[in-house]
Amino acid sequence: MIYSNSYADISVEELKKEYANEHSKFIEIDGMQVHYRDEGKGFPVVLIHGTASSLHTWNDWTKELTKDFRVIRMDLPAFGITGPNKDADYSIESYTRFMRQFLLKMKLDKFYLIGNSLGGNIAWNYTAEYPEEIKKLILVDASGLPTNRPQPAIFKMAKTPILNSLFLYVTPKFIIKKNVKEVYADDTKISDKLVTRFHKMALRVGNRKAFIDRAKMDFKLGAKANLEKLKSVKTPTLLIWGAKDNWIPLDNGKRMNAVLPNSKLVILENSGHVPMEENPEESLQVLMSFLND
Repeated sequence: MIYSNSYADISVEELKKEYANEHSKFIEIDGMQVHYRDEGKGFPVVLIHGTASSLHTWNDWTKELTKDFRVIRMDLPAFGITGPNKDADYSIESYTRFMRQFLLKMKLDKFYLIGNSLGGNIAWNYTAEYPEEIKKLILVDASGLPTNRPQPAIFKMAKTPILNSLFLYVTPKFIIKKNVKEVYADDTKISDKLVTRFHKMALRVGNRKAFIDRAKMDFKLGAKANLEKLKSVKTPTLLIWGAKDNWIPLDNGKRMNAVLPNSKLVILENSGHVPMEENPEESLQVLMSFLND
C-alpha cells in the first residue's frame, strides 16, 4: 500500500522554520528540547495549552498580555515542536513534574498560572502541590473531573487497536479538521491556516505515537482523590467556561466552582472548548478584570 506524502512525519527542523519565531527558545528537560516563548516584561504569567494543541493557542492573548506582563508559554511533552518524552509517561503526575522542572529553570518565584483543558488539569494539580508560588489561578474549560459525556472521537480512535496503528501512518487533514470543529462553537472561525497548523504539529516526528500513548493513560486518580485535591486549592481562582463546550461540558465548570473554596465562574455563551482562540477579546476581558481585581 502506498501512503500519501501528506501523511509522512515532519521533521523538527521543518516545523521550526514555519512555527518557531524570534521569541522561540529551546531548553533541555529530561532529554527533550522543549520549545517555549518568554515575552514581555512585568509580573509573570504562565500559559499551559491543552491536548493536541501547542503554545500557539495563546497567540491572541499573548499579543495583549505582553503589554503589561512577562508571558511564558511552552509546547508540552507529546505535542507541538517539543514532541514525545522518552518514558511515554503522560500522566498528570508526569506533567506536573515536567512543569516543576520547567518553572525552576525559568527562575520564577511567584506568578499567575493559566491552563486550558489538559493544561488546566496540570495547572490546578501544580497549584495544589506548590500553592505558595501561584498568586492567581485561571482555568479555561479545564479537565480533571469525570464528564458525563462519551470521549471525543479522536481519543476513541487512539485507543482502538488497528485504528490506532493506522493513525500512525495515515492521518488525513479531514480528521484534524473534524477534531477542531468539535472544540469550536462557530465553524466559520476555523481557518485553513489553523487546521494546517494542527495537522502539521500532529505529524511532527513521534507525536502520533505520543498521542496514542497519552490517550491510553488512565488519568483518573479516582473521583474522590481528585475532588479532595481540588478542594485543597485555596488560591484565588477564575474559571472561564464556554457554554457550548462539547468536550468538557459546562456542568464540569459548575462542579469545579462548587468544589473550589475560592473560585469564580464566568460563562461565555458563544464559546466552545477554546475561548481564548475562538473569542479572544471577550475571554481576555474577563481575564484582565480578574487579574486587575
